[in-house]
Amino acid sequence: MNRLPVAERREQLIEAALAVASRDGIDAATVRAVAAEAGVSLGVVHYCFQDKDELLRAMAHAITSANLERSLGELPPEARDPESVIEGVIDALWAGIRDSRGPQLLSYELTTSSLRHAELNQVAIEQYRGQWAAAEQVLDLVERSAHVSWTVPRGTLARTVVAVIDGFSLAWLVDGDSEAARAGLQGFGRFLATVAVPTSLEADTAATLA
Repeated sequence: MNRLPVAERREQLIEAALAVASRDGIDAATVRAVAAEAGVSLGVVHYCFQDKDELLRAMAHAITSANLERSLGELPPEARDPESVIEGVIDALWAGIRDSRGPQLLSYELTTSSLRHAELNQVAIEQYRGQWAAAEQVLDLVERSAHVSWTVPRGTLARTVVAVIDGFSLAWLVDGDSEAARAGLQGFGRFLATVAVPTSLEADTAATLA
């Protein structure tokens, strides 16, 4: 077996855990199953992760990071009107969710499983903290791309964004109606545009230099 740096080995094991859990369900993602999927010994898994709790947290973080990367990667560098920027972000985010059904279902399994087991409760907490933080990053990028600010505190708005995306994503997992989910999310995007107000370029420059 090739010796890899710990960081690379952790990434390999997270990918293996996501593959097992997406294919067979969260309960199937045992340390033994993850080791077999990755082609390593049990000792390697235990060396990289203190326990299954830590591995589950890493899986949740990986799903959130992948969704964030997709939504941020589609924004053009030039300034645009907030409606267009928000529409682009939502389209990119929805495309990522639609094309990764297994990981999306897994993210809900991670939440419910951790809530049912006291020793795993921290997984759900960190999962949602990560999603709220990711939503704040997206809102911040919209601000800078469209030169706007929000009439609602960004932290509050981030929680609303996550709740709405959760709702439409879960409904889509149930009924498979991708168009309805996208239409609903774009409707929410139009609402977001109503709580965005223009900021002057001078104010943006001053904030950058401060």
